[in-house]
Amino acid sequence: MRLLLTSDLHYRLRHYDWLVSAAARFDAVVIAGDHIDISSTVSDRVQIAALSASLTALSHESRLLVCSGNHDLDSRNPQGEKTAAWLDVMRSDTLAVDGDTVQVGDTMFTVCPWWDGPHAREAVAALLAEAASKRTGRWIWVYHAPPEGPLSWTGKRHFGDPALPALIAQYAPSAVLCGHIHEAPHKKDGSWFDRIGNTWLFNAGNQIGDIPARIEIDFDAQVARWITMEGVEEQALG
Repeated sequence: MRLLLTSDLHYRLRHYDWLVSAAARFDAVVIAGDHIDISSTVSDRVQIAALSASLTALSHESRLLVCSGNHDLDSRNPQGEKTAAWLDVMRSDTLAVDGDTVQVGDTMFTVCPWWDGPHAREAVAALLAEAASKRTGRWIWVYHAPPEGPLSWTGKRHFGDPALPALIAQYAPSAVLCGHIHEAPHKKDGSWFDRIGNTWLFNAGNQIGDIPARIEIDFDAQVARWITMEGVEEQALG
C-alpha cells in the first residue's frame, strides 16, 4: 500500500491539477479536509463546482478519499449542526467521502466528517464503532483535525480535536491522516508525524506555490516521507 496525503488546499486549483498528474503512482490519495477558501472573493457555489470537477478527475486516476474540514460546511443536519452536504453527492466507487468505510487492497479506510456539535460527534463515534467490527488488518482513519500534540501546534497554541484521543485509545487504528493546522510541521515543537501507542498520525501542513505539501506513505517499505519546497524528511514506521 502506497498512499499520498495532503490537506488544506483551500481552492488552490493548481494543487488539485498537480494531484491529478501524480495520483496514478499511488494506491490511494487522501485529501484530509478544507477544500474551500472561505476568504476568497469567489463564491462558495462556484468553488464547489470547480472543486467537484477536480475531485472527479482525480478519482479517475487513483482511489480517492476525501473528508470535510471546518471550511467546507455548506448545510445543516436536522439538529442544526453544520455539514458538508456537497461532498455527499460526490460519492462514487472510486471516491470515498464523509461517513464511508472502504477497502483498498489490504487496507480499510474510514472517512470521518468534521463534527460541528454533539450529534455529529456521536455520529463519528458510531461510524468508527461500526467500522471496528469489520476490521481484519490495517485500518486508517481520515480525520481533519489532529489530537493535541505536535500535529496541532501553531507555534502559539494547540488546536487539537478533543474527541480524537479517546477514540484512538479505544480502537488503536494503524494510522490517522489529518490536516487542519497549516503551521504544525514548520514550527519548533511541531511536527508532520506523531505516534500514540501503535497508531501513527500525520499532518502534511500547507505551502504556497503550485505543488502541495504532502506525505508519501509506503506501508510495504515501512517508511513515510514529508515533501515540501524546503526538501524531504523521512521517518521509518517499523
